[in-house]
Amino acid sequence: MRISSLLTAIGLALLLSPPPTYADVSNLDLPDFGDSAGSIISPQMEQRIGEAFMRSVRKNATIYDDPEVEAYIQSLGYRLVSNSDDTSQSYTFFVVKDEMINAFAAPGGIIGINSGVIINARTESELAGVVAHEIAHITQRHLARMFEVQQNMSMPMLASMIGSILLTIINPAAGQAALTAVAGAQAQYGINFTRANEQEADRIGMKILARSDFDPGGMAGFFERLQRSSRYYKGNAPEFLRTHPLTSNRIAEARARAEEYPPIVPDETESFELIRMKILANSGKNAREAVSRLKEILDDAENKQIIPARYGYAVALTNARQFDKAQQQIDILLQHDDEKPAFLLAAARLQAEQQNYGEALAIYERMQQLYPDYRPLVLARADTLLDAGQPAEARGVLRQYGRSNPTDHQYYELLSQAESQAGNKIEGDIAQAEYLYLIGDTSLAIERLKHTQRQPGINYYQQQRIDARLNQYQEELELRRELQI
Repeated sequence: MRISSLLTAIGLALLLSPPPTYADVSNLDLPDFGDSAGSIISPQMEQRIGEAFMRSVRKNATIYDDPEVEAYIQSLGYRLVSNSDDTSQSYTFFVVKDEMINAFAAPGGIIGINSGVIINARTESELAGVVAHEIAHITQRHLARMFEVQQNMSMPMLASMIGSILLTIINPAAGQAALTAVAGAQAQYGINFTRANEQEADRIGMKILARSDFDPGGMAGFFERLQRSSRYYKGNAPEFLRTHPLTSNRIAEARARAEEYPPIVPDETESFELIRMKILANSGKNAREAVSRLKEILDDAENKQIIPARYGYAVALTNARQFDKAQQQIDILLQHDDEKPAFLLAAARLQAEQQNYGEALAIYERMQQLYPDYRPLVLARADTLLDAGQPAEARGVLRQYGRSNPTDHQYYELLSQAESQAGNKIEGDIAQAEYLYLIGDTSLAIERLKHTQRQPGINYYQQQRIDARLNQYQEELELRRELQI
């Protein structure tokens, strides 16, 4: 786990105390949850911090907003969480678009996985091992415990550290240098403290891995390959190795611990390879390079790898607008499985990219019967309806989904377009403000709602909703200013 993620809890919790006076941390009136860390920063406070932190990450880092990638990493994450010792914490799992190998945890159950981890994992058990390790950091409350250890740090130093948190996610080397510059000996103490955390996260993470029917050796296997490959980095090792220090003893302990579990046949999903290939198809300098890369993978693929490689190749061909070749690959995929969500979405997207909206929507209609309320389908269908000039239909699809499912920034982005294009400008503005807020542009969200308040035709119900949201946005803005994020 990266140092900055641990230090987030330190500075953010202190900065939540009411300004302008900075009360001593021992005077914070927080509930005791049965351990010393719980008396310093409560789970509720961590959740609030995490939500604000996530919005800042969305504003400053490049997140994989592909609904299928998001659905997969959330599914994998919650499969692991359901087998942890603490299932009360809510989590947000997301993928950072960065081929550097790294992962991190932050307050409030925020877990980020770089796309480089998915690309370089050879099995789903290896990826699950990394995610389980980060989950263990949260279930063991390492964030809050680090705060307890560092509670005597000065406020200016803490504020400086907070400013480098997001920088560390976006530019790990620069962020780490910033932390070192402001923290000095305190940061070194934090490094020493986290070594024990890393060992505990390995142990607890492996237990979660085994309970979830993954190969317990996946964690050690990933660590071993990382250590071997680091010899070729010539001083520029993967960020994971710098923030999750690997030693021969640590890897040996992980391997020995894995061997204590009874042999199992891991329950790995085909979705892992499909998502891995999709990420590869969307990586590289340009679409043509991705096509070449995926063609090589397909040509070299064996047995069970052929279908995922073909799928990645089809995605790359679509990106490169080589539609005829993409159709050939998708036809083969659908002959293999004509109900696979990934294949159907790829087929519909191929039609939509050629402006064959009727054909695309027909595929979505069939999918709706098979997978109602599947988020990637809902968003893709609404987007295609908008492109086809059917905003009222898009609005209906989104509103129906939103009545019984969690909503997010992509949902509100599409809803804003649908409402506006359907002639409901005020509702469109309200949805746009929600979108801006969720991606971290809180100031713009406030401006949008204040502008909307002055529009003719606004009704009482809309005014009450706007007033409530403005109050929440203002509180969020003040919180982020205090946190310097």
